[in-house]
Amino acid sequence: MFAEPPIRYLTALHASEEPYPEDVLAQLNADAAQVVARYPEKRSALLPLLHLIQSVDGYVTGRGVHFCADLLDLTTAEVSGVATFYTQYKRHPNGVYNVGVCTNTLCAIMGGDQIFEELSEHLGIGHDETTEDGKITLERLECNAACDFAPVMMVNWEFFDNQTPESGKELVDRLRSGEEVASTRGPSSVRSFKHVSRVLAGFPDGLADEGVGAGPASVEGTKLAREKGWTAPGDGDDQQRGSTSPSAADQAGEGLERGRHDSTNVANEADELPETKEDGQ
Repeated sequence: MFAEPPIRYLTALHASEEPYPEDVLAQLNADAAQVVARYPEKRSALLPLLHLIQSVDGYVTGRGVHFCADLLDLTTAEVSGVATFYTQYKRHPNGVYNVGVCTNTLCAIMGGDQIFEELSEHLGIGHDETTEDGKITLERLECNAACDFAPVMMVNWEFFDNQTPESGKELVDRLRSGEEVASTRGPSSVRSFKHVSRVLAGFPDGLADEGVGAGPASVEGTKLAREKGWTAPGDGDDQQRGSTSPSAADQAGEGLERGRHDSTNVANEADELPETKEDGQ
């Protein structure tokens, strides 16, 4: 069993100072120029550029850190600080498929912990470790915002809903064998980690609308509300009661258009200063 996660998440980035081949560097520069051009301040392009590095190297390499730092006029420490803060950026070679098991509260009590433990034993790896064939990296994930389909797994950020230990093991076996695998809600086949990293860098692959979006469980509340004639509190209540008087919310926002927050631009009144030193002056 691999009950305890390795301390790898505390380690530095995996070193890789080998320069990029000329053709790879030329394409990387061309892609990076498109990414940087989207932002008024070029340093704001760091997050997508780190995904771009992963689409080439499979993780955030030392040479990738230097590339970003040089391009964005940042220090390597600043780039590394960001790359080591977010778990989507990998510090060491990642598998072709990043398999995440949600073990947050609802998924955990619905079987997420057991799924992770059995997958860990089945694959012979623990959290944030990769199989010897380089196909699967396994990790525990925090909430995937899919509680209505718990327990949930994700493969390269595509959903696999209502999983069991058995379906989870079957899934990774199919991925390792090279079989095309379709997600529950998404494209007809899961793409590689490098492919998805390029999409996250801002280069669409045209698959965003492929497959279903919301599953039956996601719209169950809406269906029930329609059957019962329920409405959310607010303007709908006033209309149903035939009220023509302005609501408290309307009065509070008098003179402001809906959806605007101009009041945040109003200067605050100066704080009242204490009158004596004893009061803290």
